[in-house]
Amino acid sequence: MKEIYFIVNPKAKNGYCLKIWERIENQLKEKQVSYFAVFTEYQGHAKKLGNQIAEKNCEEKIIIAVGGDGTIHEVMNGVVKKNHITLGFIPGGSGNDFSRGFQIPSEPVEALTVILRLMKQEALAIDIGKIKMANQQEYNFINNMGAGFDAVISYEVNQSRMKALLNKLSLGRLVYVYFLLKKLFTYKTTTIDLSIDGQKHIFEQTWFVTVSNQPYYGGGMKIAPIAEPDDGLFDITVVHQLSRLKLLLVFVSVFWGKHIHFKEVKTYKGKAISIHSTDSLFVHADGEHVGHTPLTIQLQDKAVEVLTRIRCKKQVELKERDRNEWY
Repeated sequence: MKEIYFIVNPKAKNGYCLKIWERIENQLKEKQVSYFAVFTEYQGHAKKLGNQIAEKNCEEKIIIAVGGDGTIHEVMNGVVKKNHITLGFIPGGSGNDFSRGFQIPSEPVEALTVILRLMKQEALAIDIGKIKMANQQEYNFINNMGAGFDAVISYEVNQSRMKALLNKLSLGRLVYVYFLLKKLFTYKTTTIDLSIDGQKHIFEQTWFVTVSNQPYYGGGMKIAPIAEPDDGLFDITVVHQLSRLKLLLVFVSVFWGKHIHFKEVKTYKGKAISIHSTDSLFVHADGEHVGHTPLTIQLQDKAVEVLTRIRCKKQVELKERDRNEWY
């Protein structure tokens, strides 16, 4: 039986995550599940705790993050390339794009039920991205990264007291809308030099570039509708040469993934990416500010195992092939 560890961020969702943990803990005791629980105390602590648990010994373990996307981002960075670790996630933040993209229920107790069931099955090995900044600092992302307008919004959201206020009102997702409208008329677009697997592209008047490993970001926006976390490719989205008012139309449509039909939105797939810009741009990884352009990104194939209801791409292909051969 694998040891089960919970890394809980009690400050997530303005402290509401602690109440979520109390409900989870009651369910664990009721189901007589043996577990260990540790609590984060500061930014970056979840990464340290994840690494300590992984380094404890080489026995197979399950580490379940309880918090927001920032919590799973930190935990993943602490255990990446540890083949004996499987990651799980119970949403307790405001955005919860990881749970949305990896098909984990948003309701915490329901999420626990699914996680406990998934523990009995084979985990899914997924890709992640490694960002290398100009100063040689490295960051991994599991959901997506972005450079430009979306990264500015992420930075403002994480620095703002507005997020805590809206979380109290259970309207945390609206904070992204608030800052988008606030920054829309002052943000200056720039020229971006983008390289994808050696193929160079130059985009003028660029709003942002996003590199995605799964469809969702920004609290439910379907930025990369067909992205799959285990296909060995990133989905790249570029928004450029777009008027400010038309950007609002794109923003509304992104919740349904319809923005890709605008001529000013370009999409690509690739593994090795570099982003340079005429002006230094804010950069985020899974919604966390990590620095500024220029940078390079490299896909790390099957680097982390996660508990998810997404079926393995190869298993789906084999099943489809067998069905076709049968008929």
